[in-house]
Amino acid sequence: MKVTLAQPRGFCAGVVRAIDIVERALEIYGAPIYVLHEIVHNQHVVEDLQQRGVIFTEDLVSIPPGSVTIFSAHGVATAVVEAAKENNLQVIDATCPLVTKVHLQAQKYHRRGDELIIIGHSGHPEVEGTRGRVDGPVYVLDSVEEAEKLEIKDPEHVAYVTQTTLSIDDTRDVVAALKRRFPKIHGPELDDICYATQNRQNAVREMSKEIDILLVVGARNSSNSNRLREVGEQNGIIAHLIQDTKDLDSSWFTPQSRVGVTAGASTPEVLVQGVLNKLRDYGVEEVQDLDGVKESVSFRLPAMLLRAELQQKQAAHSKN
Repeated sequence: MKVTLAQPRGFCAGVVRAIDIVERALEIYGAPIYVLHEIVHNQHVVEDLQQRGVIFTEDLVSIPPGSVTIFSAHGVATAVVEAAKENNLQVIDATCPLVTKVHLQAQKYHRRGDELIIIGHSGHPEVEGTRGRVDGPVYVLDSVEEAEKLEIKDPEHVAYVTQTTLSIDDTRDVVAALKRRFPKIHGPELDDICYATQNRQNAVREMSKEIDILLVVGARNSSNSNRLREVGEQNGIIAHLIQDTKDLDSSWFTPQSRVGVTAGASTPEVLVQGVLNKLRDYGVEEVQDLDGVKESVSFRLPAMLLRAELQQKQAAHSKN
């Protein structure tokens, strides 16, 4: 049995930044640190941070006034920002800068008088955060069928943005359907789909030429991990989304299997290595890395956190 590892895979710059923010906040402020929603969609990352004193919550009500509170990488609605101010929370915003870009685009279209369409999954934290950044009508859809049925008030003034973690192919089809329905629609083409999503999907497409089975290591509630599985299936490959080695089934493989392994953008590499070790128990004889894009993107940490870190260092220096 042969294994090919996708390149790139796993953590993207937005996830690295979000986790770094939480870890640095723990060092500066100490536990407990509160995080609104899962910082990223991976239960292993969340459980590790919980053990270190991070409390994850789905609402602000449970957070004591004045507490250090981190907004997850998926972004939040304006109403959440205002509620945090009213509760005097010390907020550190870990929203991915590429998601922030979508917020700004949505607000720009709204100011122009356009009704807004979000191409994405209703209920997903990123979509709900974007929806909540616009004080006006917002429609959420994720299929050509929904685009064909959509009724809006003024077809002359309509725009769209997209969830960053969708399949490029699916988004392209939905955008095309919207342009057929509303020829004057405004939108950013596919620019909202982040570089990491594109790179990981492209790697799966390339790898699909050489494999029979695709394993996507990622959380079940991770949008980009689910899209990677779908891309594999669209390219004629049997694809499984697994959270860790417990989800592996030896009956999936034969001695002749050609297995591809990738990971969602919120999946730590340690989980990928665990899967590889388990596959070796199944008889893997060869592991090779796919040639692919080498990512070098990084995002600056929030100014509030950098200032607090600097103040802590200065205080420690003055004591010495």
